[in-house]
Amino acid sequence: MKLAISSLEVRFGRHPVVQIDEFTLDDAEIVGLAGESGSGKSLTTLAILGLAHTVGATVSGSIRLDGTELTALSQRDLRERRGRQIAAIFQSPATAFSPVFKVGRVVLGALRLHGMSKTEAAEAAARAMRQVMLPPGLLDRYPAQLSGGQLQRVAIALALALRAGVLLADEPTSALDVTVQAEVLELLRGLREREGMSVLLISHDLAVVAELCDRVAVMRAGRIVEQGPAGQVLSAPQHEYTAELLAAVPRIGAPAPGRPARDASAPDGPAG
Repeated sequence: MKLAISSLEVRFGRHPVVQIDEFTLDDAEIVGLAGESGSGKSLTTLAILGLAHTVGATVSGSIRLDGTELTALSQRDLRERRGRQIAAIFQSPATAFSPVFKVGRVVLGALRLHGMSKTEAAEAAARAMRQVMLPPGLLDRYPAQLSGGQLQRVAIALALALRAGVLLADEPTSALDVTVQAEVLELLRGLREREGMSVLLISHDLAVVAELCDRVAVMRAGRIVEQGPAGQVLSAPQHEYTAELLAAVPRIGAPAPGRPARDASAPDGPAG
């Protein structure tokens, strides 16, 4: 499933905060939308989902999903497409689940909302849970009984069960420890390879983008300043902002910011 954006403008009142001339996500492709916090990445996600109005923003321009103009659809039509055609996971997976309901109630409720029978929903949920390497029995637990990594996997399982063609992954690993991050990235890679799903990865972490993405678009102050193949953009950036982001990525063995590099000739301990 292909996503195409052109002449997109997101505004608060009269003030444009996101302006994107052209951006595409092709079938079975993983594209990174990178930039620092406040650059407009998450607001772009809300615009694609048809949810920018929930934060008081208005949207103009074109957002097409497999040729269908999303900005022309009613909220009812958009709700039918959210989940079924285009799904999203976010930085804090716990926010997708009510603390007073078991996880399965949320998952099964979403599947029933999109037309599955009770039996079909239960079978689809169990199958998707196994695909993300979780026992289906976890659906019978409350969110507080699951780790952040497990909740993120459940959110991915829901997108799988609905067979969404496009997944918007907004900072899906930033709240997770390094080991769990790697597991979630591998799951996202598998969605493309096994399911043919297109993934838009929104992240401030260029190391994550380099690990997973085919292409990358770098966003600054609401505009895409550079985009292209991930390997090319991240190894030979053409825009100074991209170079600055890359320079800020921590490197093993590099001195901590604000601290002098250790003199290799200095003794390991105090003298005398």
